[in-house]
Amino acid sequence: MQVIFRLFQHLNRLHLRGWVLAKKHPRKTAALSFFLLLWLFCLPRPLFQEPFSTVLEARDGELLGARITDDGQWRFPPPDSLPSKYVDCLIEFEDRRFRWHPGIDPLSMARAMWLNMSQARVVSGGSTITMQVIRMARSNPPRNLWQKFVEMFMATRLELTYSKNSILKLYAAHAPFGGNVVGIEAACWRYYGKPLSSLTWAEAATLAVLPNSPALIHPGRNRNALMDKRNRLLHRILESGKISEIEYQLASEEPLPTVSLALPDLAPHLLDRLTKAAAGKSGQHRFSCTVDYALQQRVAAVLARRQEIYRGNDINNLAAIIIDVPTGEVLAYVGNVIGAGKEHGESVDVIAAPRSTGSILKPYLYALALESGDILPRSLLTDVPIQLGQYKPENYYETYDGAVPAKRALIRSLNVPFVLLLQQYGLEKFHFQLRQLGLTTIQKPPSHYGLSLILGGAEANLLDITNTYACMARRLGSFYDLNGKSRPDDFRPADFEVHQGKRKMPAAAAPLSAGSIWHTFEAMREVERPNSVGEWELFRASRPVAWKTGTSFGFRDAWAAGVTPRYAVGVWVGNADGEGRPGLIGVDMAAPVLFELFEQLPNDGRWFDPPYDDMVQMPVCQMSGYRATDNCPADTVWVQENGQRSAACPYHEVLHLDSTLQYQVNSDCVSPSAMRHVPWFVLPPEMEFFFKTKNPNYASPPPFRADCLSSASMADQSPMQLIYPKQAAKIYVPVDLNGQLSSTIFRVAHRKPDIEIHWHLDGKFIGTTRTFHQMSLQPAAGPHQLTLVDKDGFRLERSFEILGGG
Repeated sequence: MQVIFRLFQHLNRLHLRGWVLAKKHPRKTAALSFFLLLWLFCLPRPLFQEPFSTVLEARDGELLGARITDDGQWRFPPPDSLPSKYVDCLIEFEDRRFRWHPGIDPLSMARAMWLNMSQARVVSGGSTITMQVIRMARSNPPRNLWQKFVEMFMATRLELTYSKNSILKLYAAHAPFGGNVVGIEAACWRYYGKPLSSLTWAEAATLAVLPNSPALIHPGRNRNALMDKRNRLLHRILESGKISEIEYQLASEEPLPTVSLALPDLAPHLLDRLTKAAAGKSGQHRFSCTVDYALQQRVAAVLARRQEIYRGNDINNLAAIIIDVPTGEVLAYVGNVIGAGKEHGESVDVIAAPRSTGSILKPYLYALALESGDILPRSLLTDVPIQLGQYKPENYYETYDGAVPAKRALIRSLNVPFVLLLQQYGLEKFHFQLRQLGLTTIQKPPSHYGLSLILGGAEANLLDITNTYACMARRLGSFYDLNGKSRPDDFRPADFEVHQGKRKMPAAAAPLSAGSIWHTFEAMREVERPNSVGEWELFRASRPVAWKTGTSFGFRDAWAAGVTPRYAVGVWVGNADGEGRPGLIGVDMAAPVLFELFEQLPNDGRWFDPPYDDMVQMPVCQMSGYRATDNCPADTVWVQENGQRSAACPYHEVLHLDSTLQYQVNSDCVSPSAMRHVPWFVLPPEMEFFFKTKNPNYASPPPFRADCLSSASMADQSPMQLIYPKQAAKIYVPVDLNGQLSSTIFRVAHRKPDIEIHWHLDGKFIGTTRTFHQMSLQPAAGPHQLTLVDKDGFRLERSFEILGGG
């Protein structure tokens, strides 16, 4: 308390003396006050107006790339710290008493005046490091006594505002190093190709003396002068005791840099992305990203090597991204092949560019259909030729299985089953869930895309596709870690930047459970690897990967995405300008790159354990894969929890047979007591037609006995089904060169292929078929009626319309 009381007394006395002085000498007081205010507010804000380069650093601090400033300089933002070697060399060379003076050094000034007078020319300026900072902040005005006084005046004010270390960093960031190189960090990379922390004593000494005469003593010229200055400084460092004689000798023998080196440019597209994202954040010029420097180099090398191979087919662009599943951090980001050339869109960041998806979205629909209970993994999906209005999807190889297990349809990437599954699941619901999963480029309403949404009718970018798989894998991982629970932020955007402390990420409502994801990944794991992988069965055993490819219409985009419990990898191959090329297919072009990238990653051989707490056991029909009924031979299997809501088997029915088991009968021709009731797996005729070609063990239902055919109850038991055309179809037929409409192939499936079928068009008999039930017709433009009658009297009618081409 006594100390505080005495302090108040002292301030009161000063106040009284100042009041008395102001009364006696008002002009001197005003001048002194003006001088004090001028001193207090003499520093510009900000101190430096020059722009900084934008710098991108890897997670370990290695330089990934930088952008030159608008004024054409390589000027990095001030570093967080300076290496002690450089600080020792700088202070020894420029300002030995820097740590103790208040911004000006009277001894240094006196020495400079003596040297300049004795040699009748300017030899030394006597400026401290602080004064040089002021001079650089004022854009290096002409050297004269007035400017020297201004620098001294402002230097004392700078010392009051900034610490000594901050002043050193300001000097190091703005000192000229020759040419368009400004600042110590830019000089390190331009002259030595290394970070600040790796400087040797010789390199630190060179950079300490270089700003003294950057135009005269340049690493490309005046080698002897630069070498002499550097070695004299090293000798002074030796005399100060900071290095040993051996260190001095070794440092003196180091060569000088000969040419300016190009700065690293390993992630130009990521740098552009982060710069654009931070456009509204003033003052951010240095980005520390999550990218692993060594992995980024290897990924870029893989893509460059593949591009050398692919460009023979005029395929010039590749992109790849690798995401760490547990953290969501981006470990590698190659937005395009570096060196592809300006004419090939080298600057386009394909990772962020929306492109046609091809089949890459099929696993999402499979997982969502599992989640909703619409299917089970082995549920049979229809695979026959279809036409939905004007939309006629086809399988890639234009072959059909009739019926195919959902899991197998995903493994083989069949188009027709997934179009029909999307129709069953609901286009609007799938559109909504894609956005929930994180596909940000699905912006237009569902009606814009239609059912083609599942086959490339929409556009997505590589980042969203890969990150969605990473989120799905993270959901499985957190399910195990949290004993049957999932984190609310499992589905979240990928992270690019290193953050101090824990960053709160925006999370999306997750539409998928662990059980549905696990079944989806199990199907994706069984996709056959491309031939270029070699012994892919052995590869699968050593590194299990859930993966999927996609190919857009017109062979413009080839996709491949894969995921393990630790990593998610995405690859795109094509041309940035959208030019399609023959053979640009996901499994042939993108998949080999995908597996080559997986080989660059650590492999612990782990795979996802089944999330039994999120699954249930239930009886499933052995043949249809649906929930078993009393008529089905059943297996008890683990399915997703919502699988309990799936439909019962629609294909097993009880057939009423005669005592020989060779014919179907009914109560009109056989007594019920004489019938044999047998469960039978029965597919519709059209599905059966294609199914039998791939499943020779399939047994068609026995025909009806002749004396039972006349029954009215047989009206809906037709063994025929038209494959083409569908009911009320509108068929566009082009005109041939002779001006006539082209032929249209009409096709029908029958349970008894060898039976005769009589064809009638608009009531007129046009022919009979046997075994191969198809006919080439040329109906005139307009509505028509096709009537088919088989030998047993079954009748099938179909209306259609021919639209003539012009």
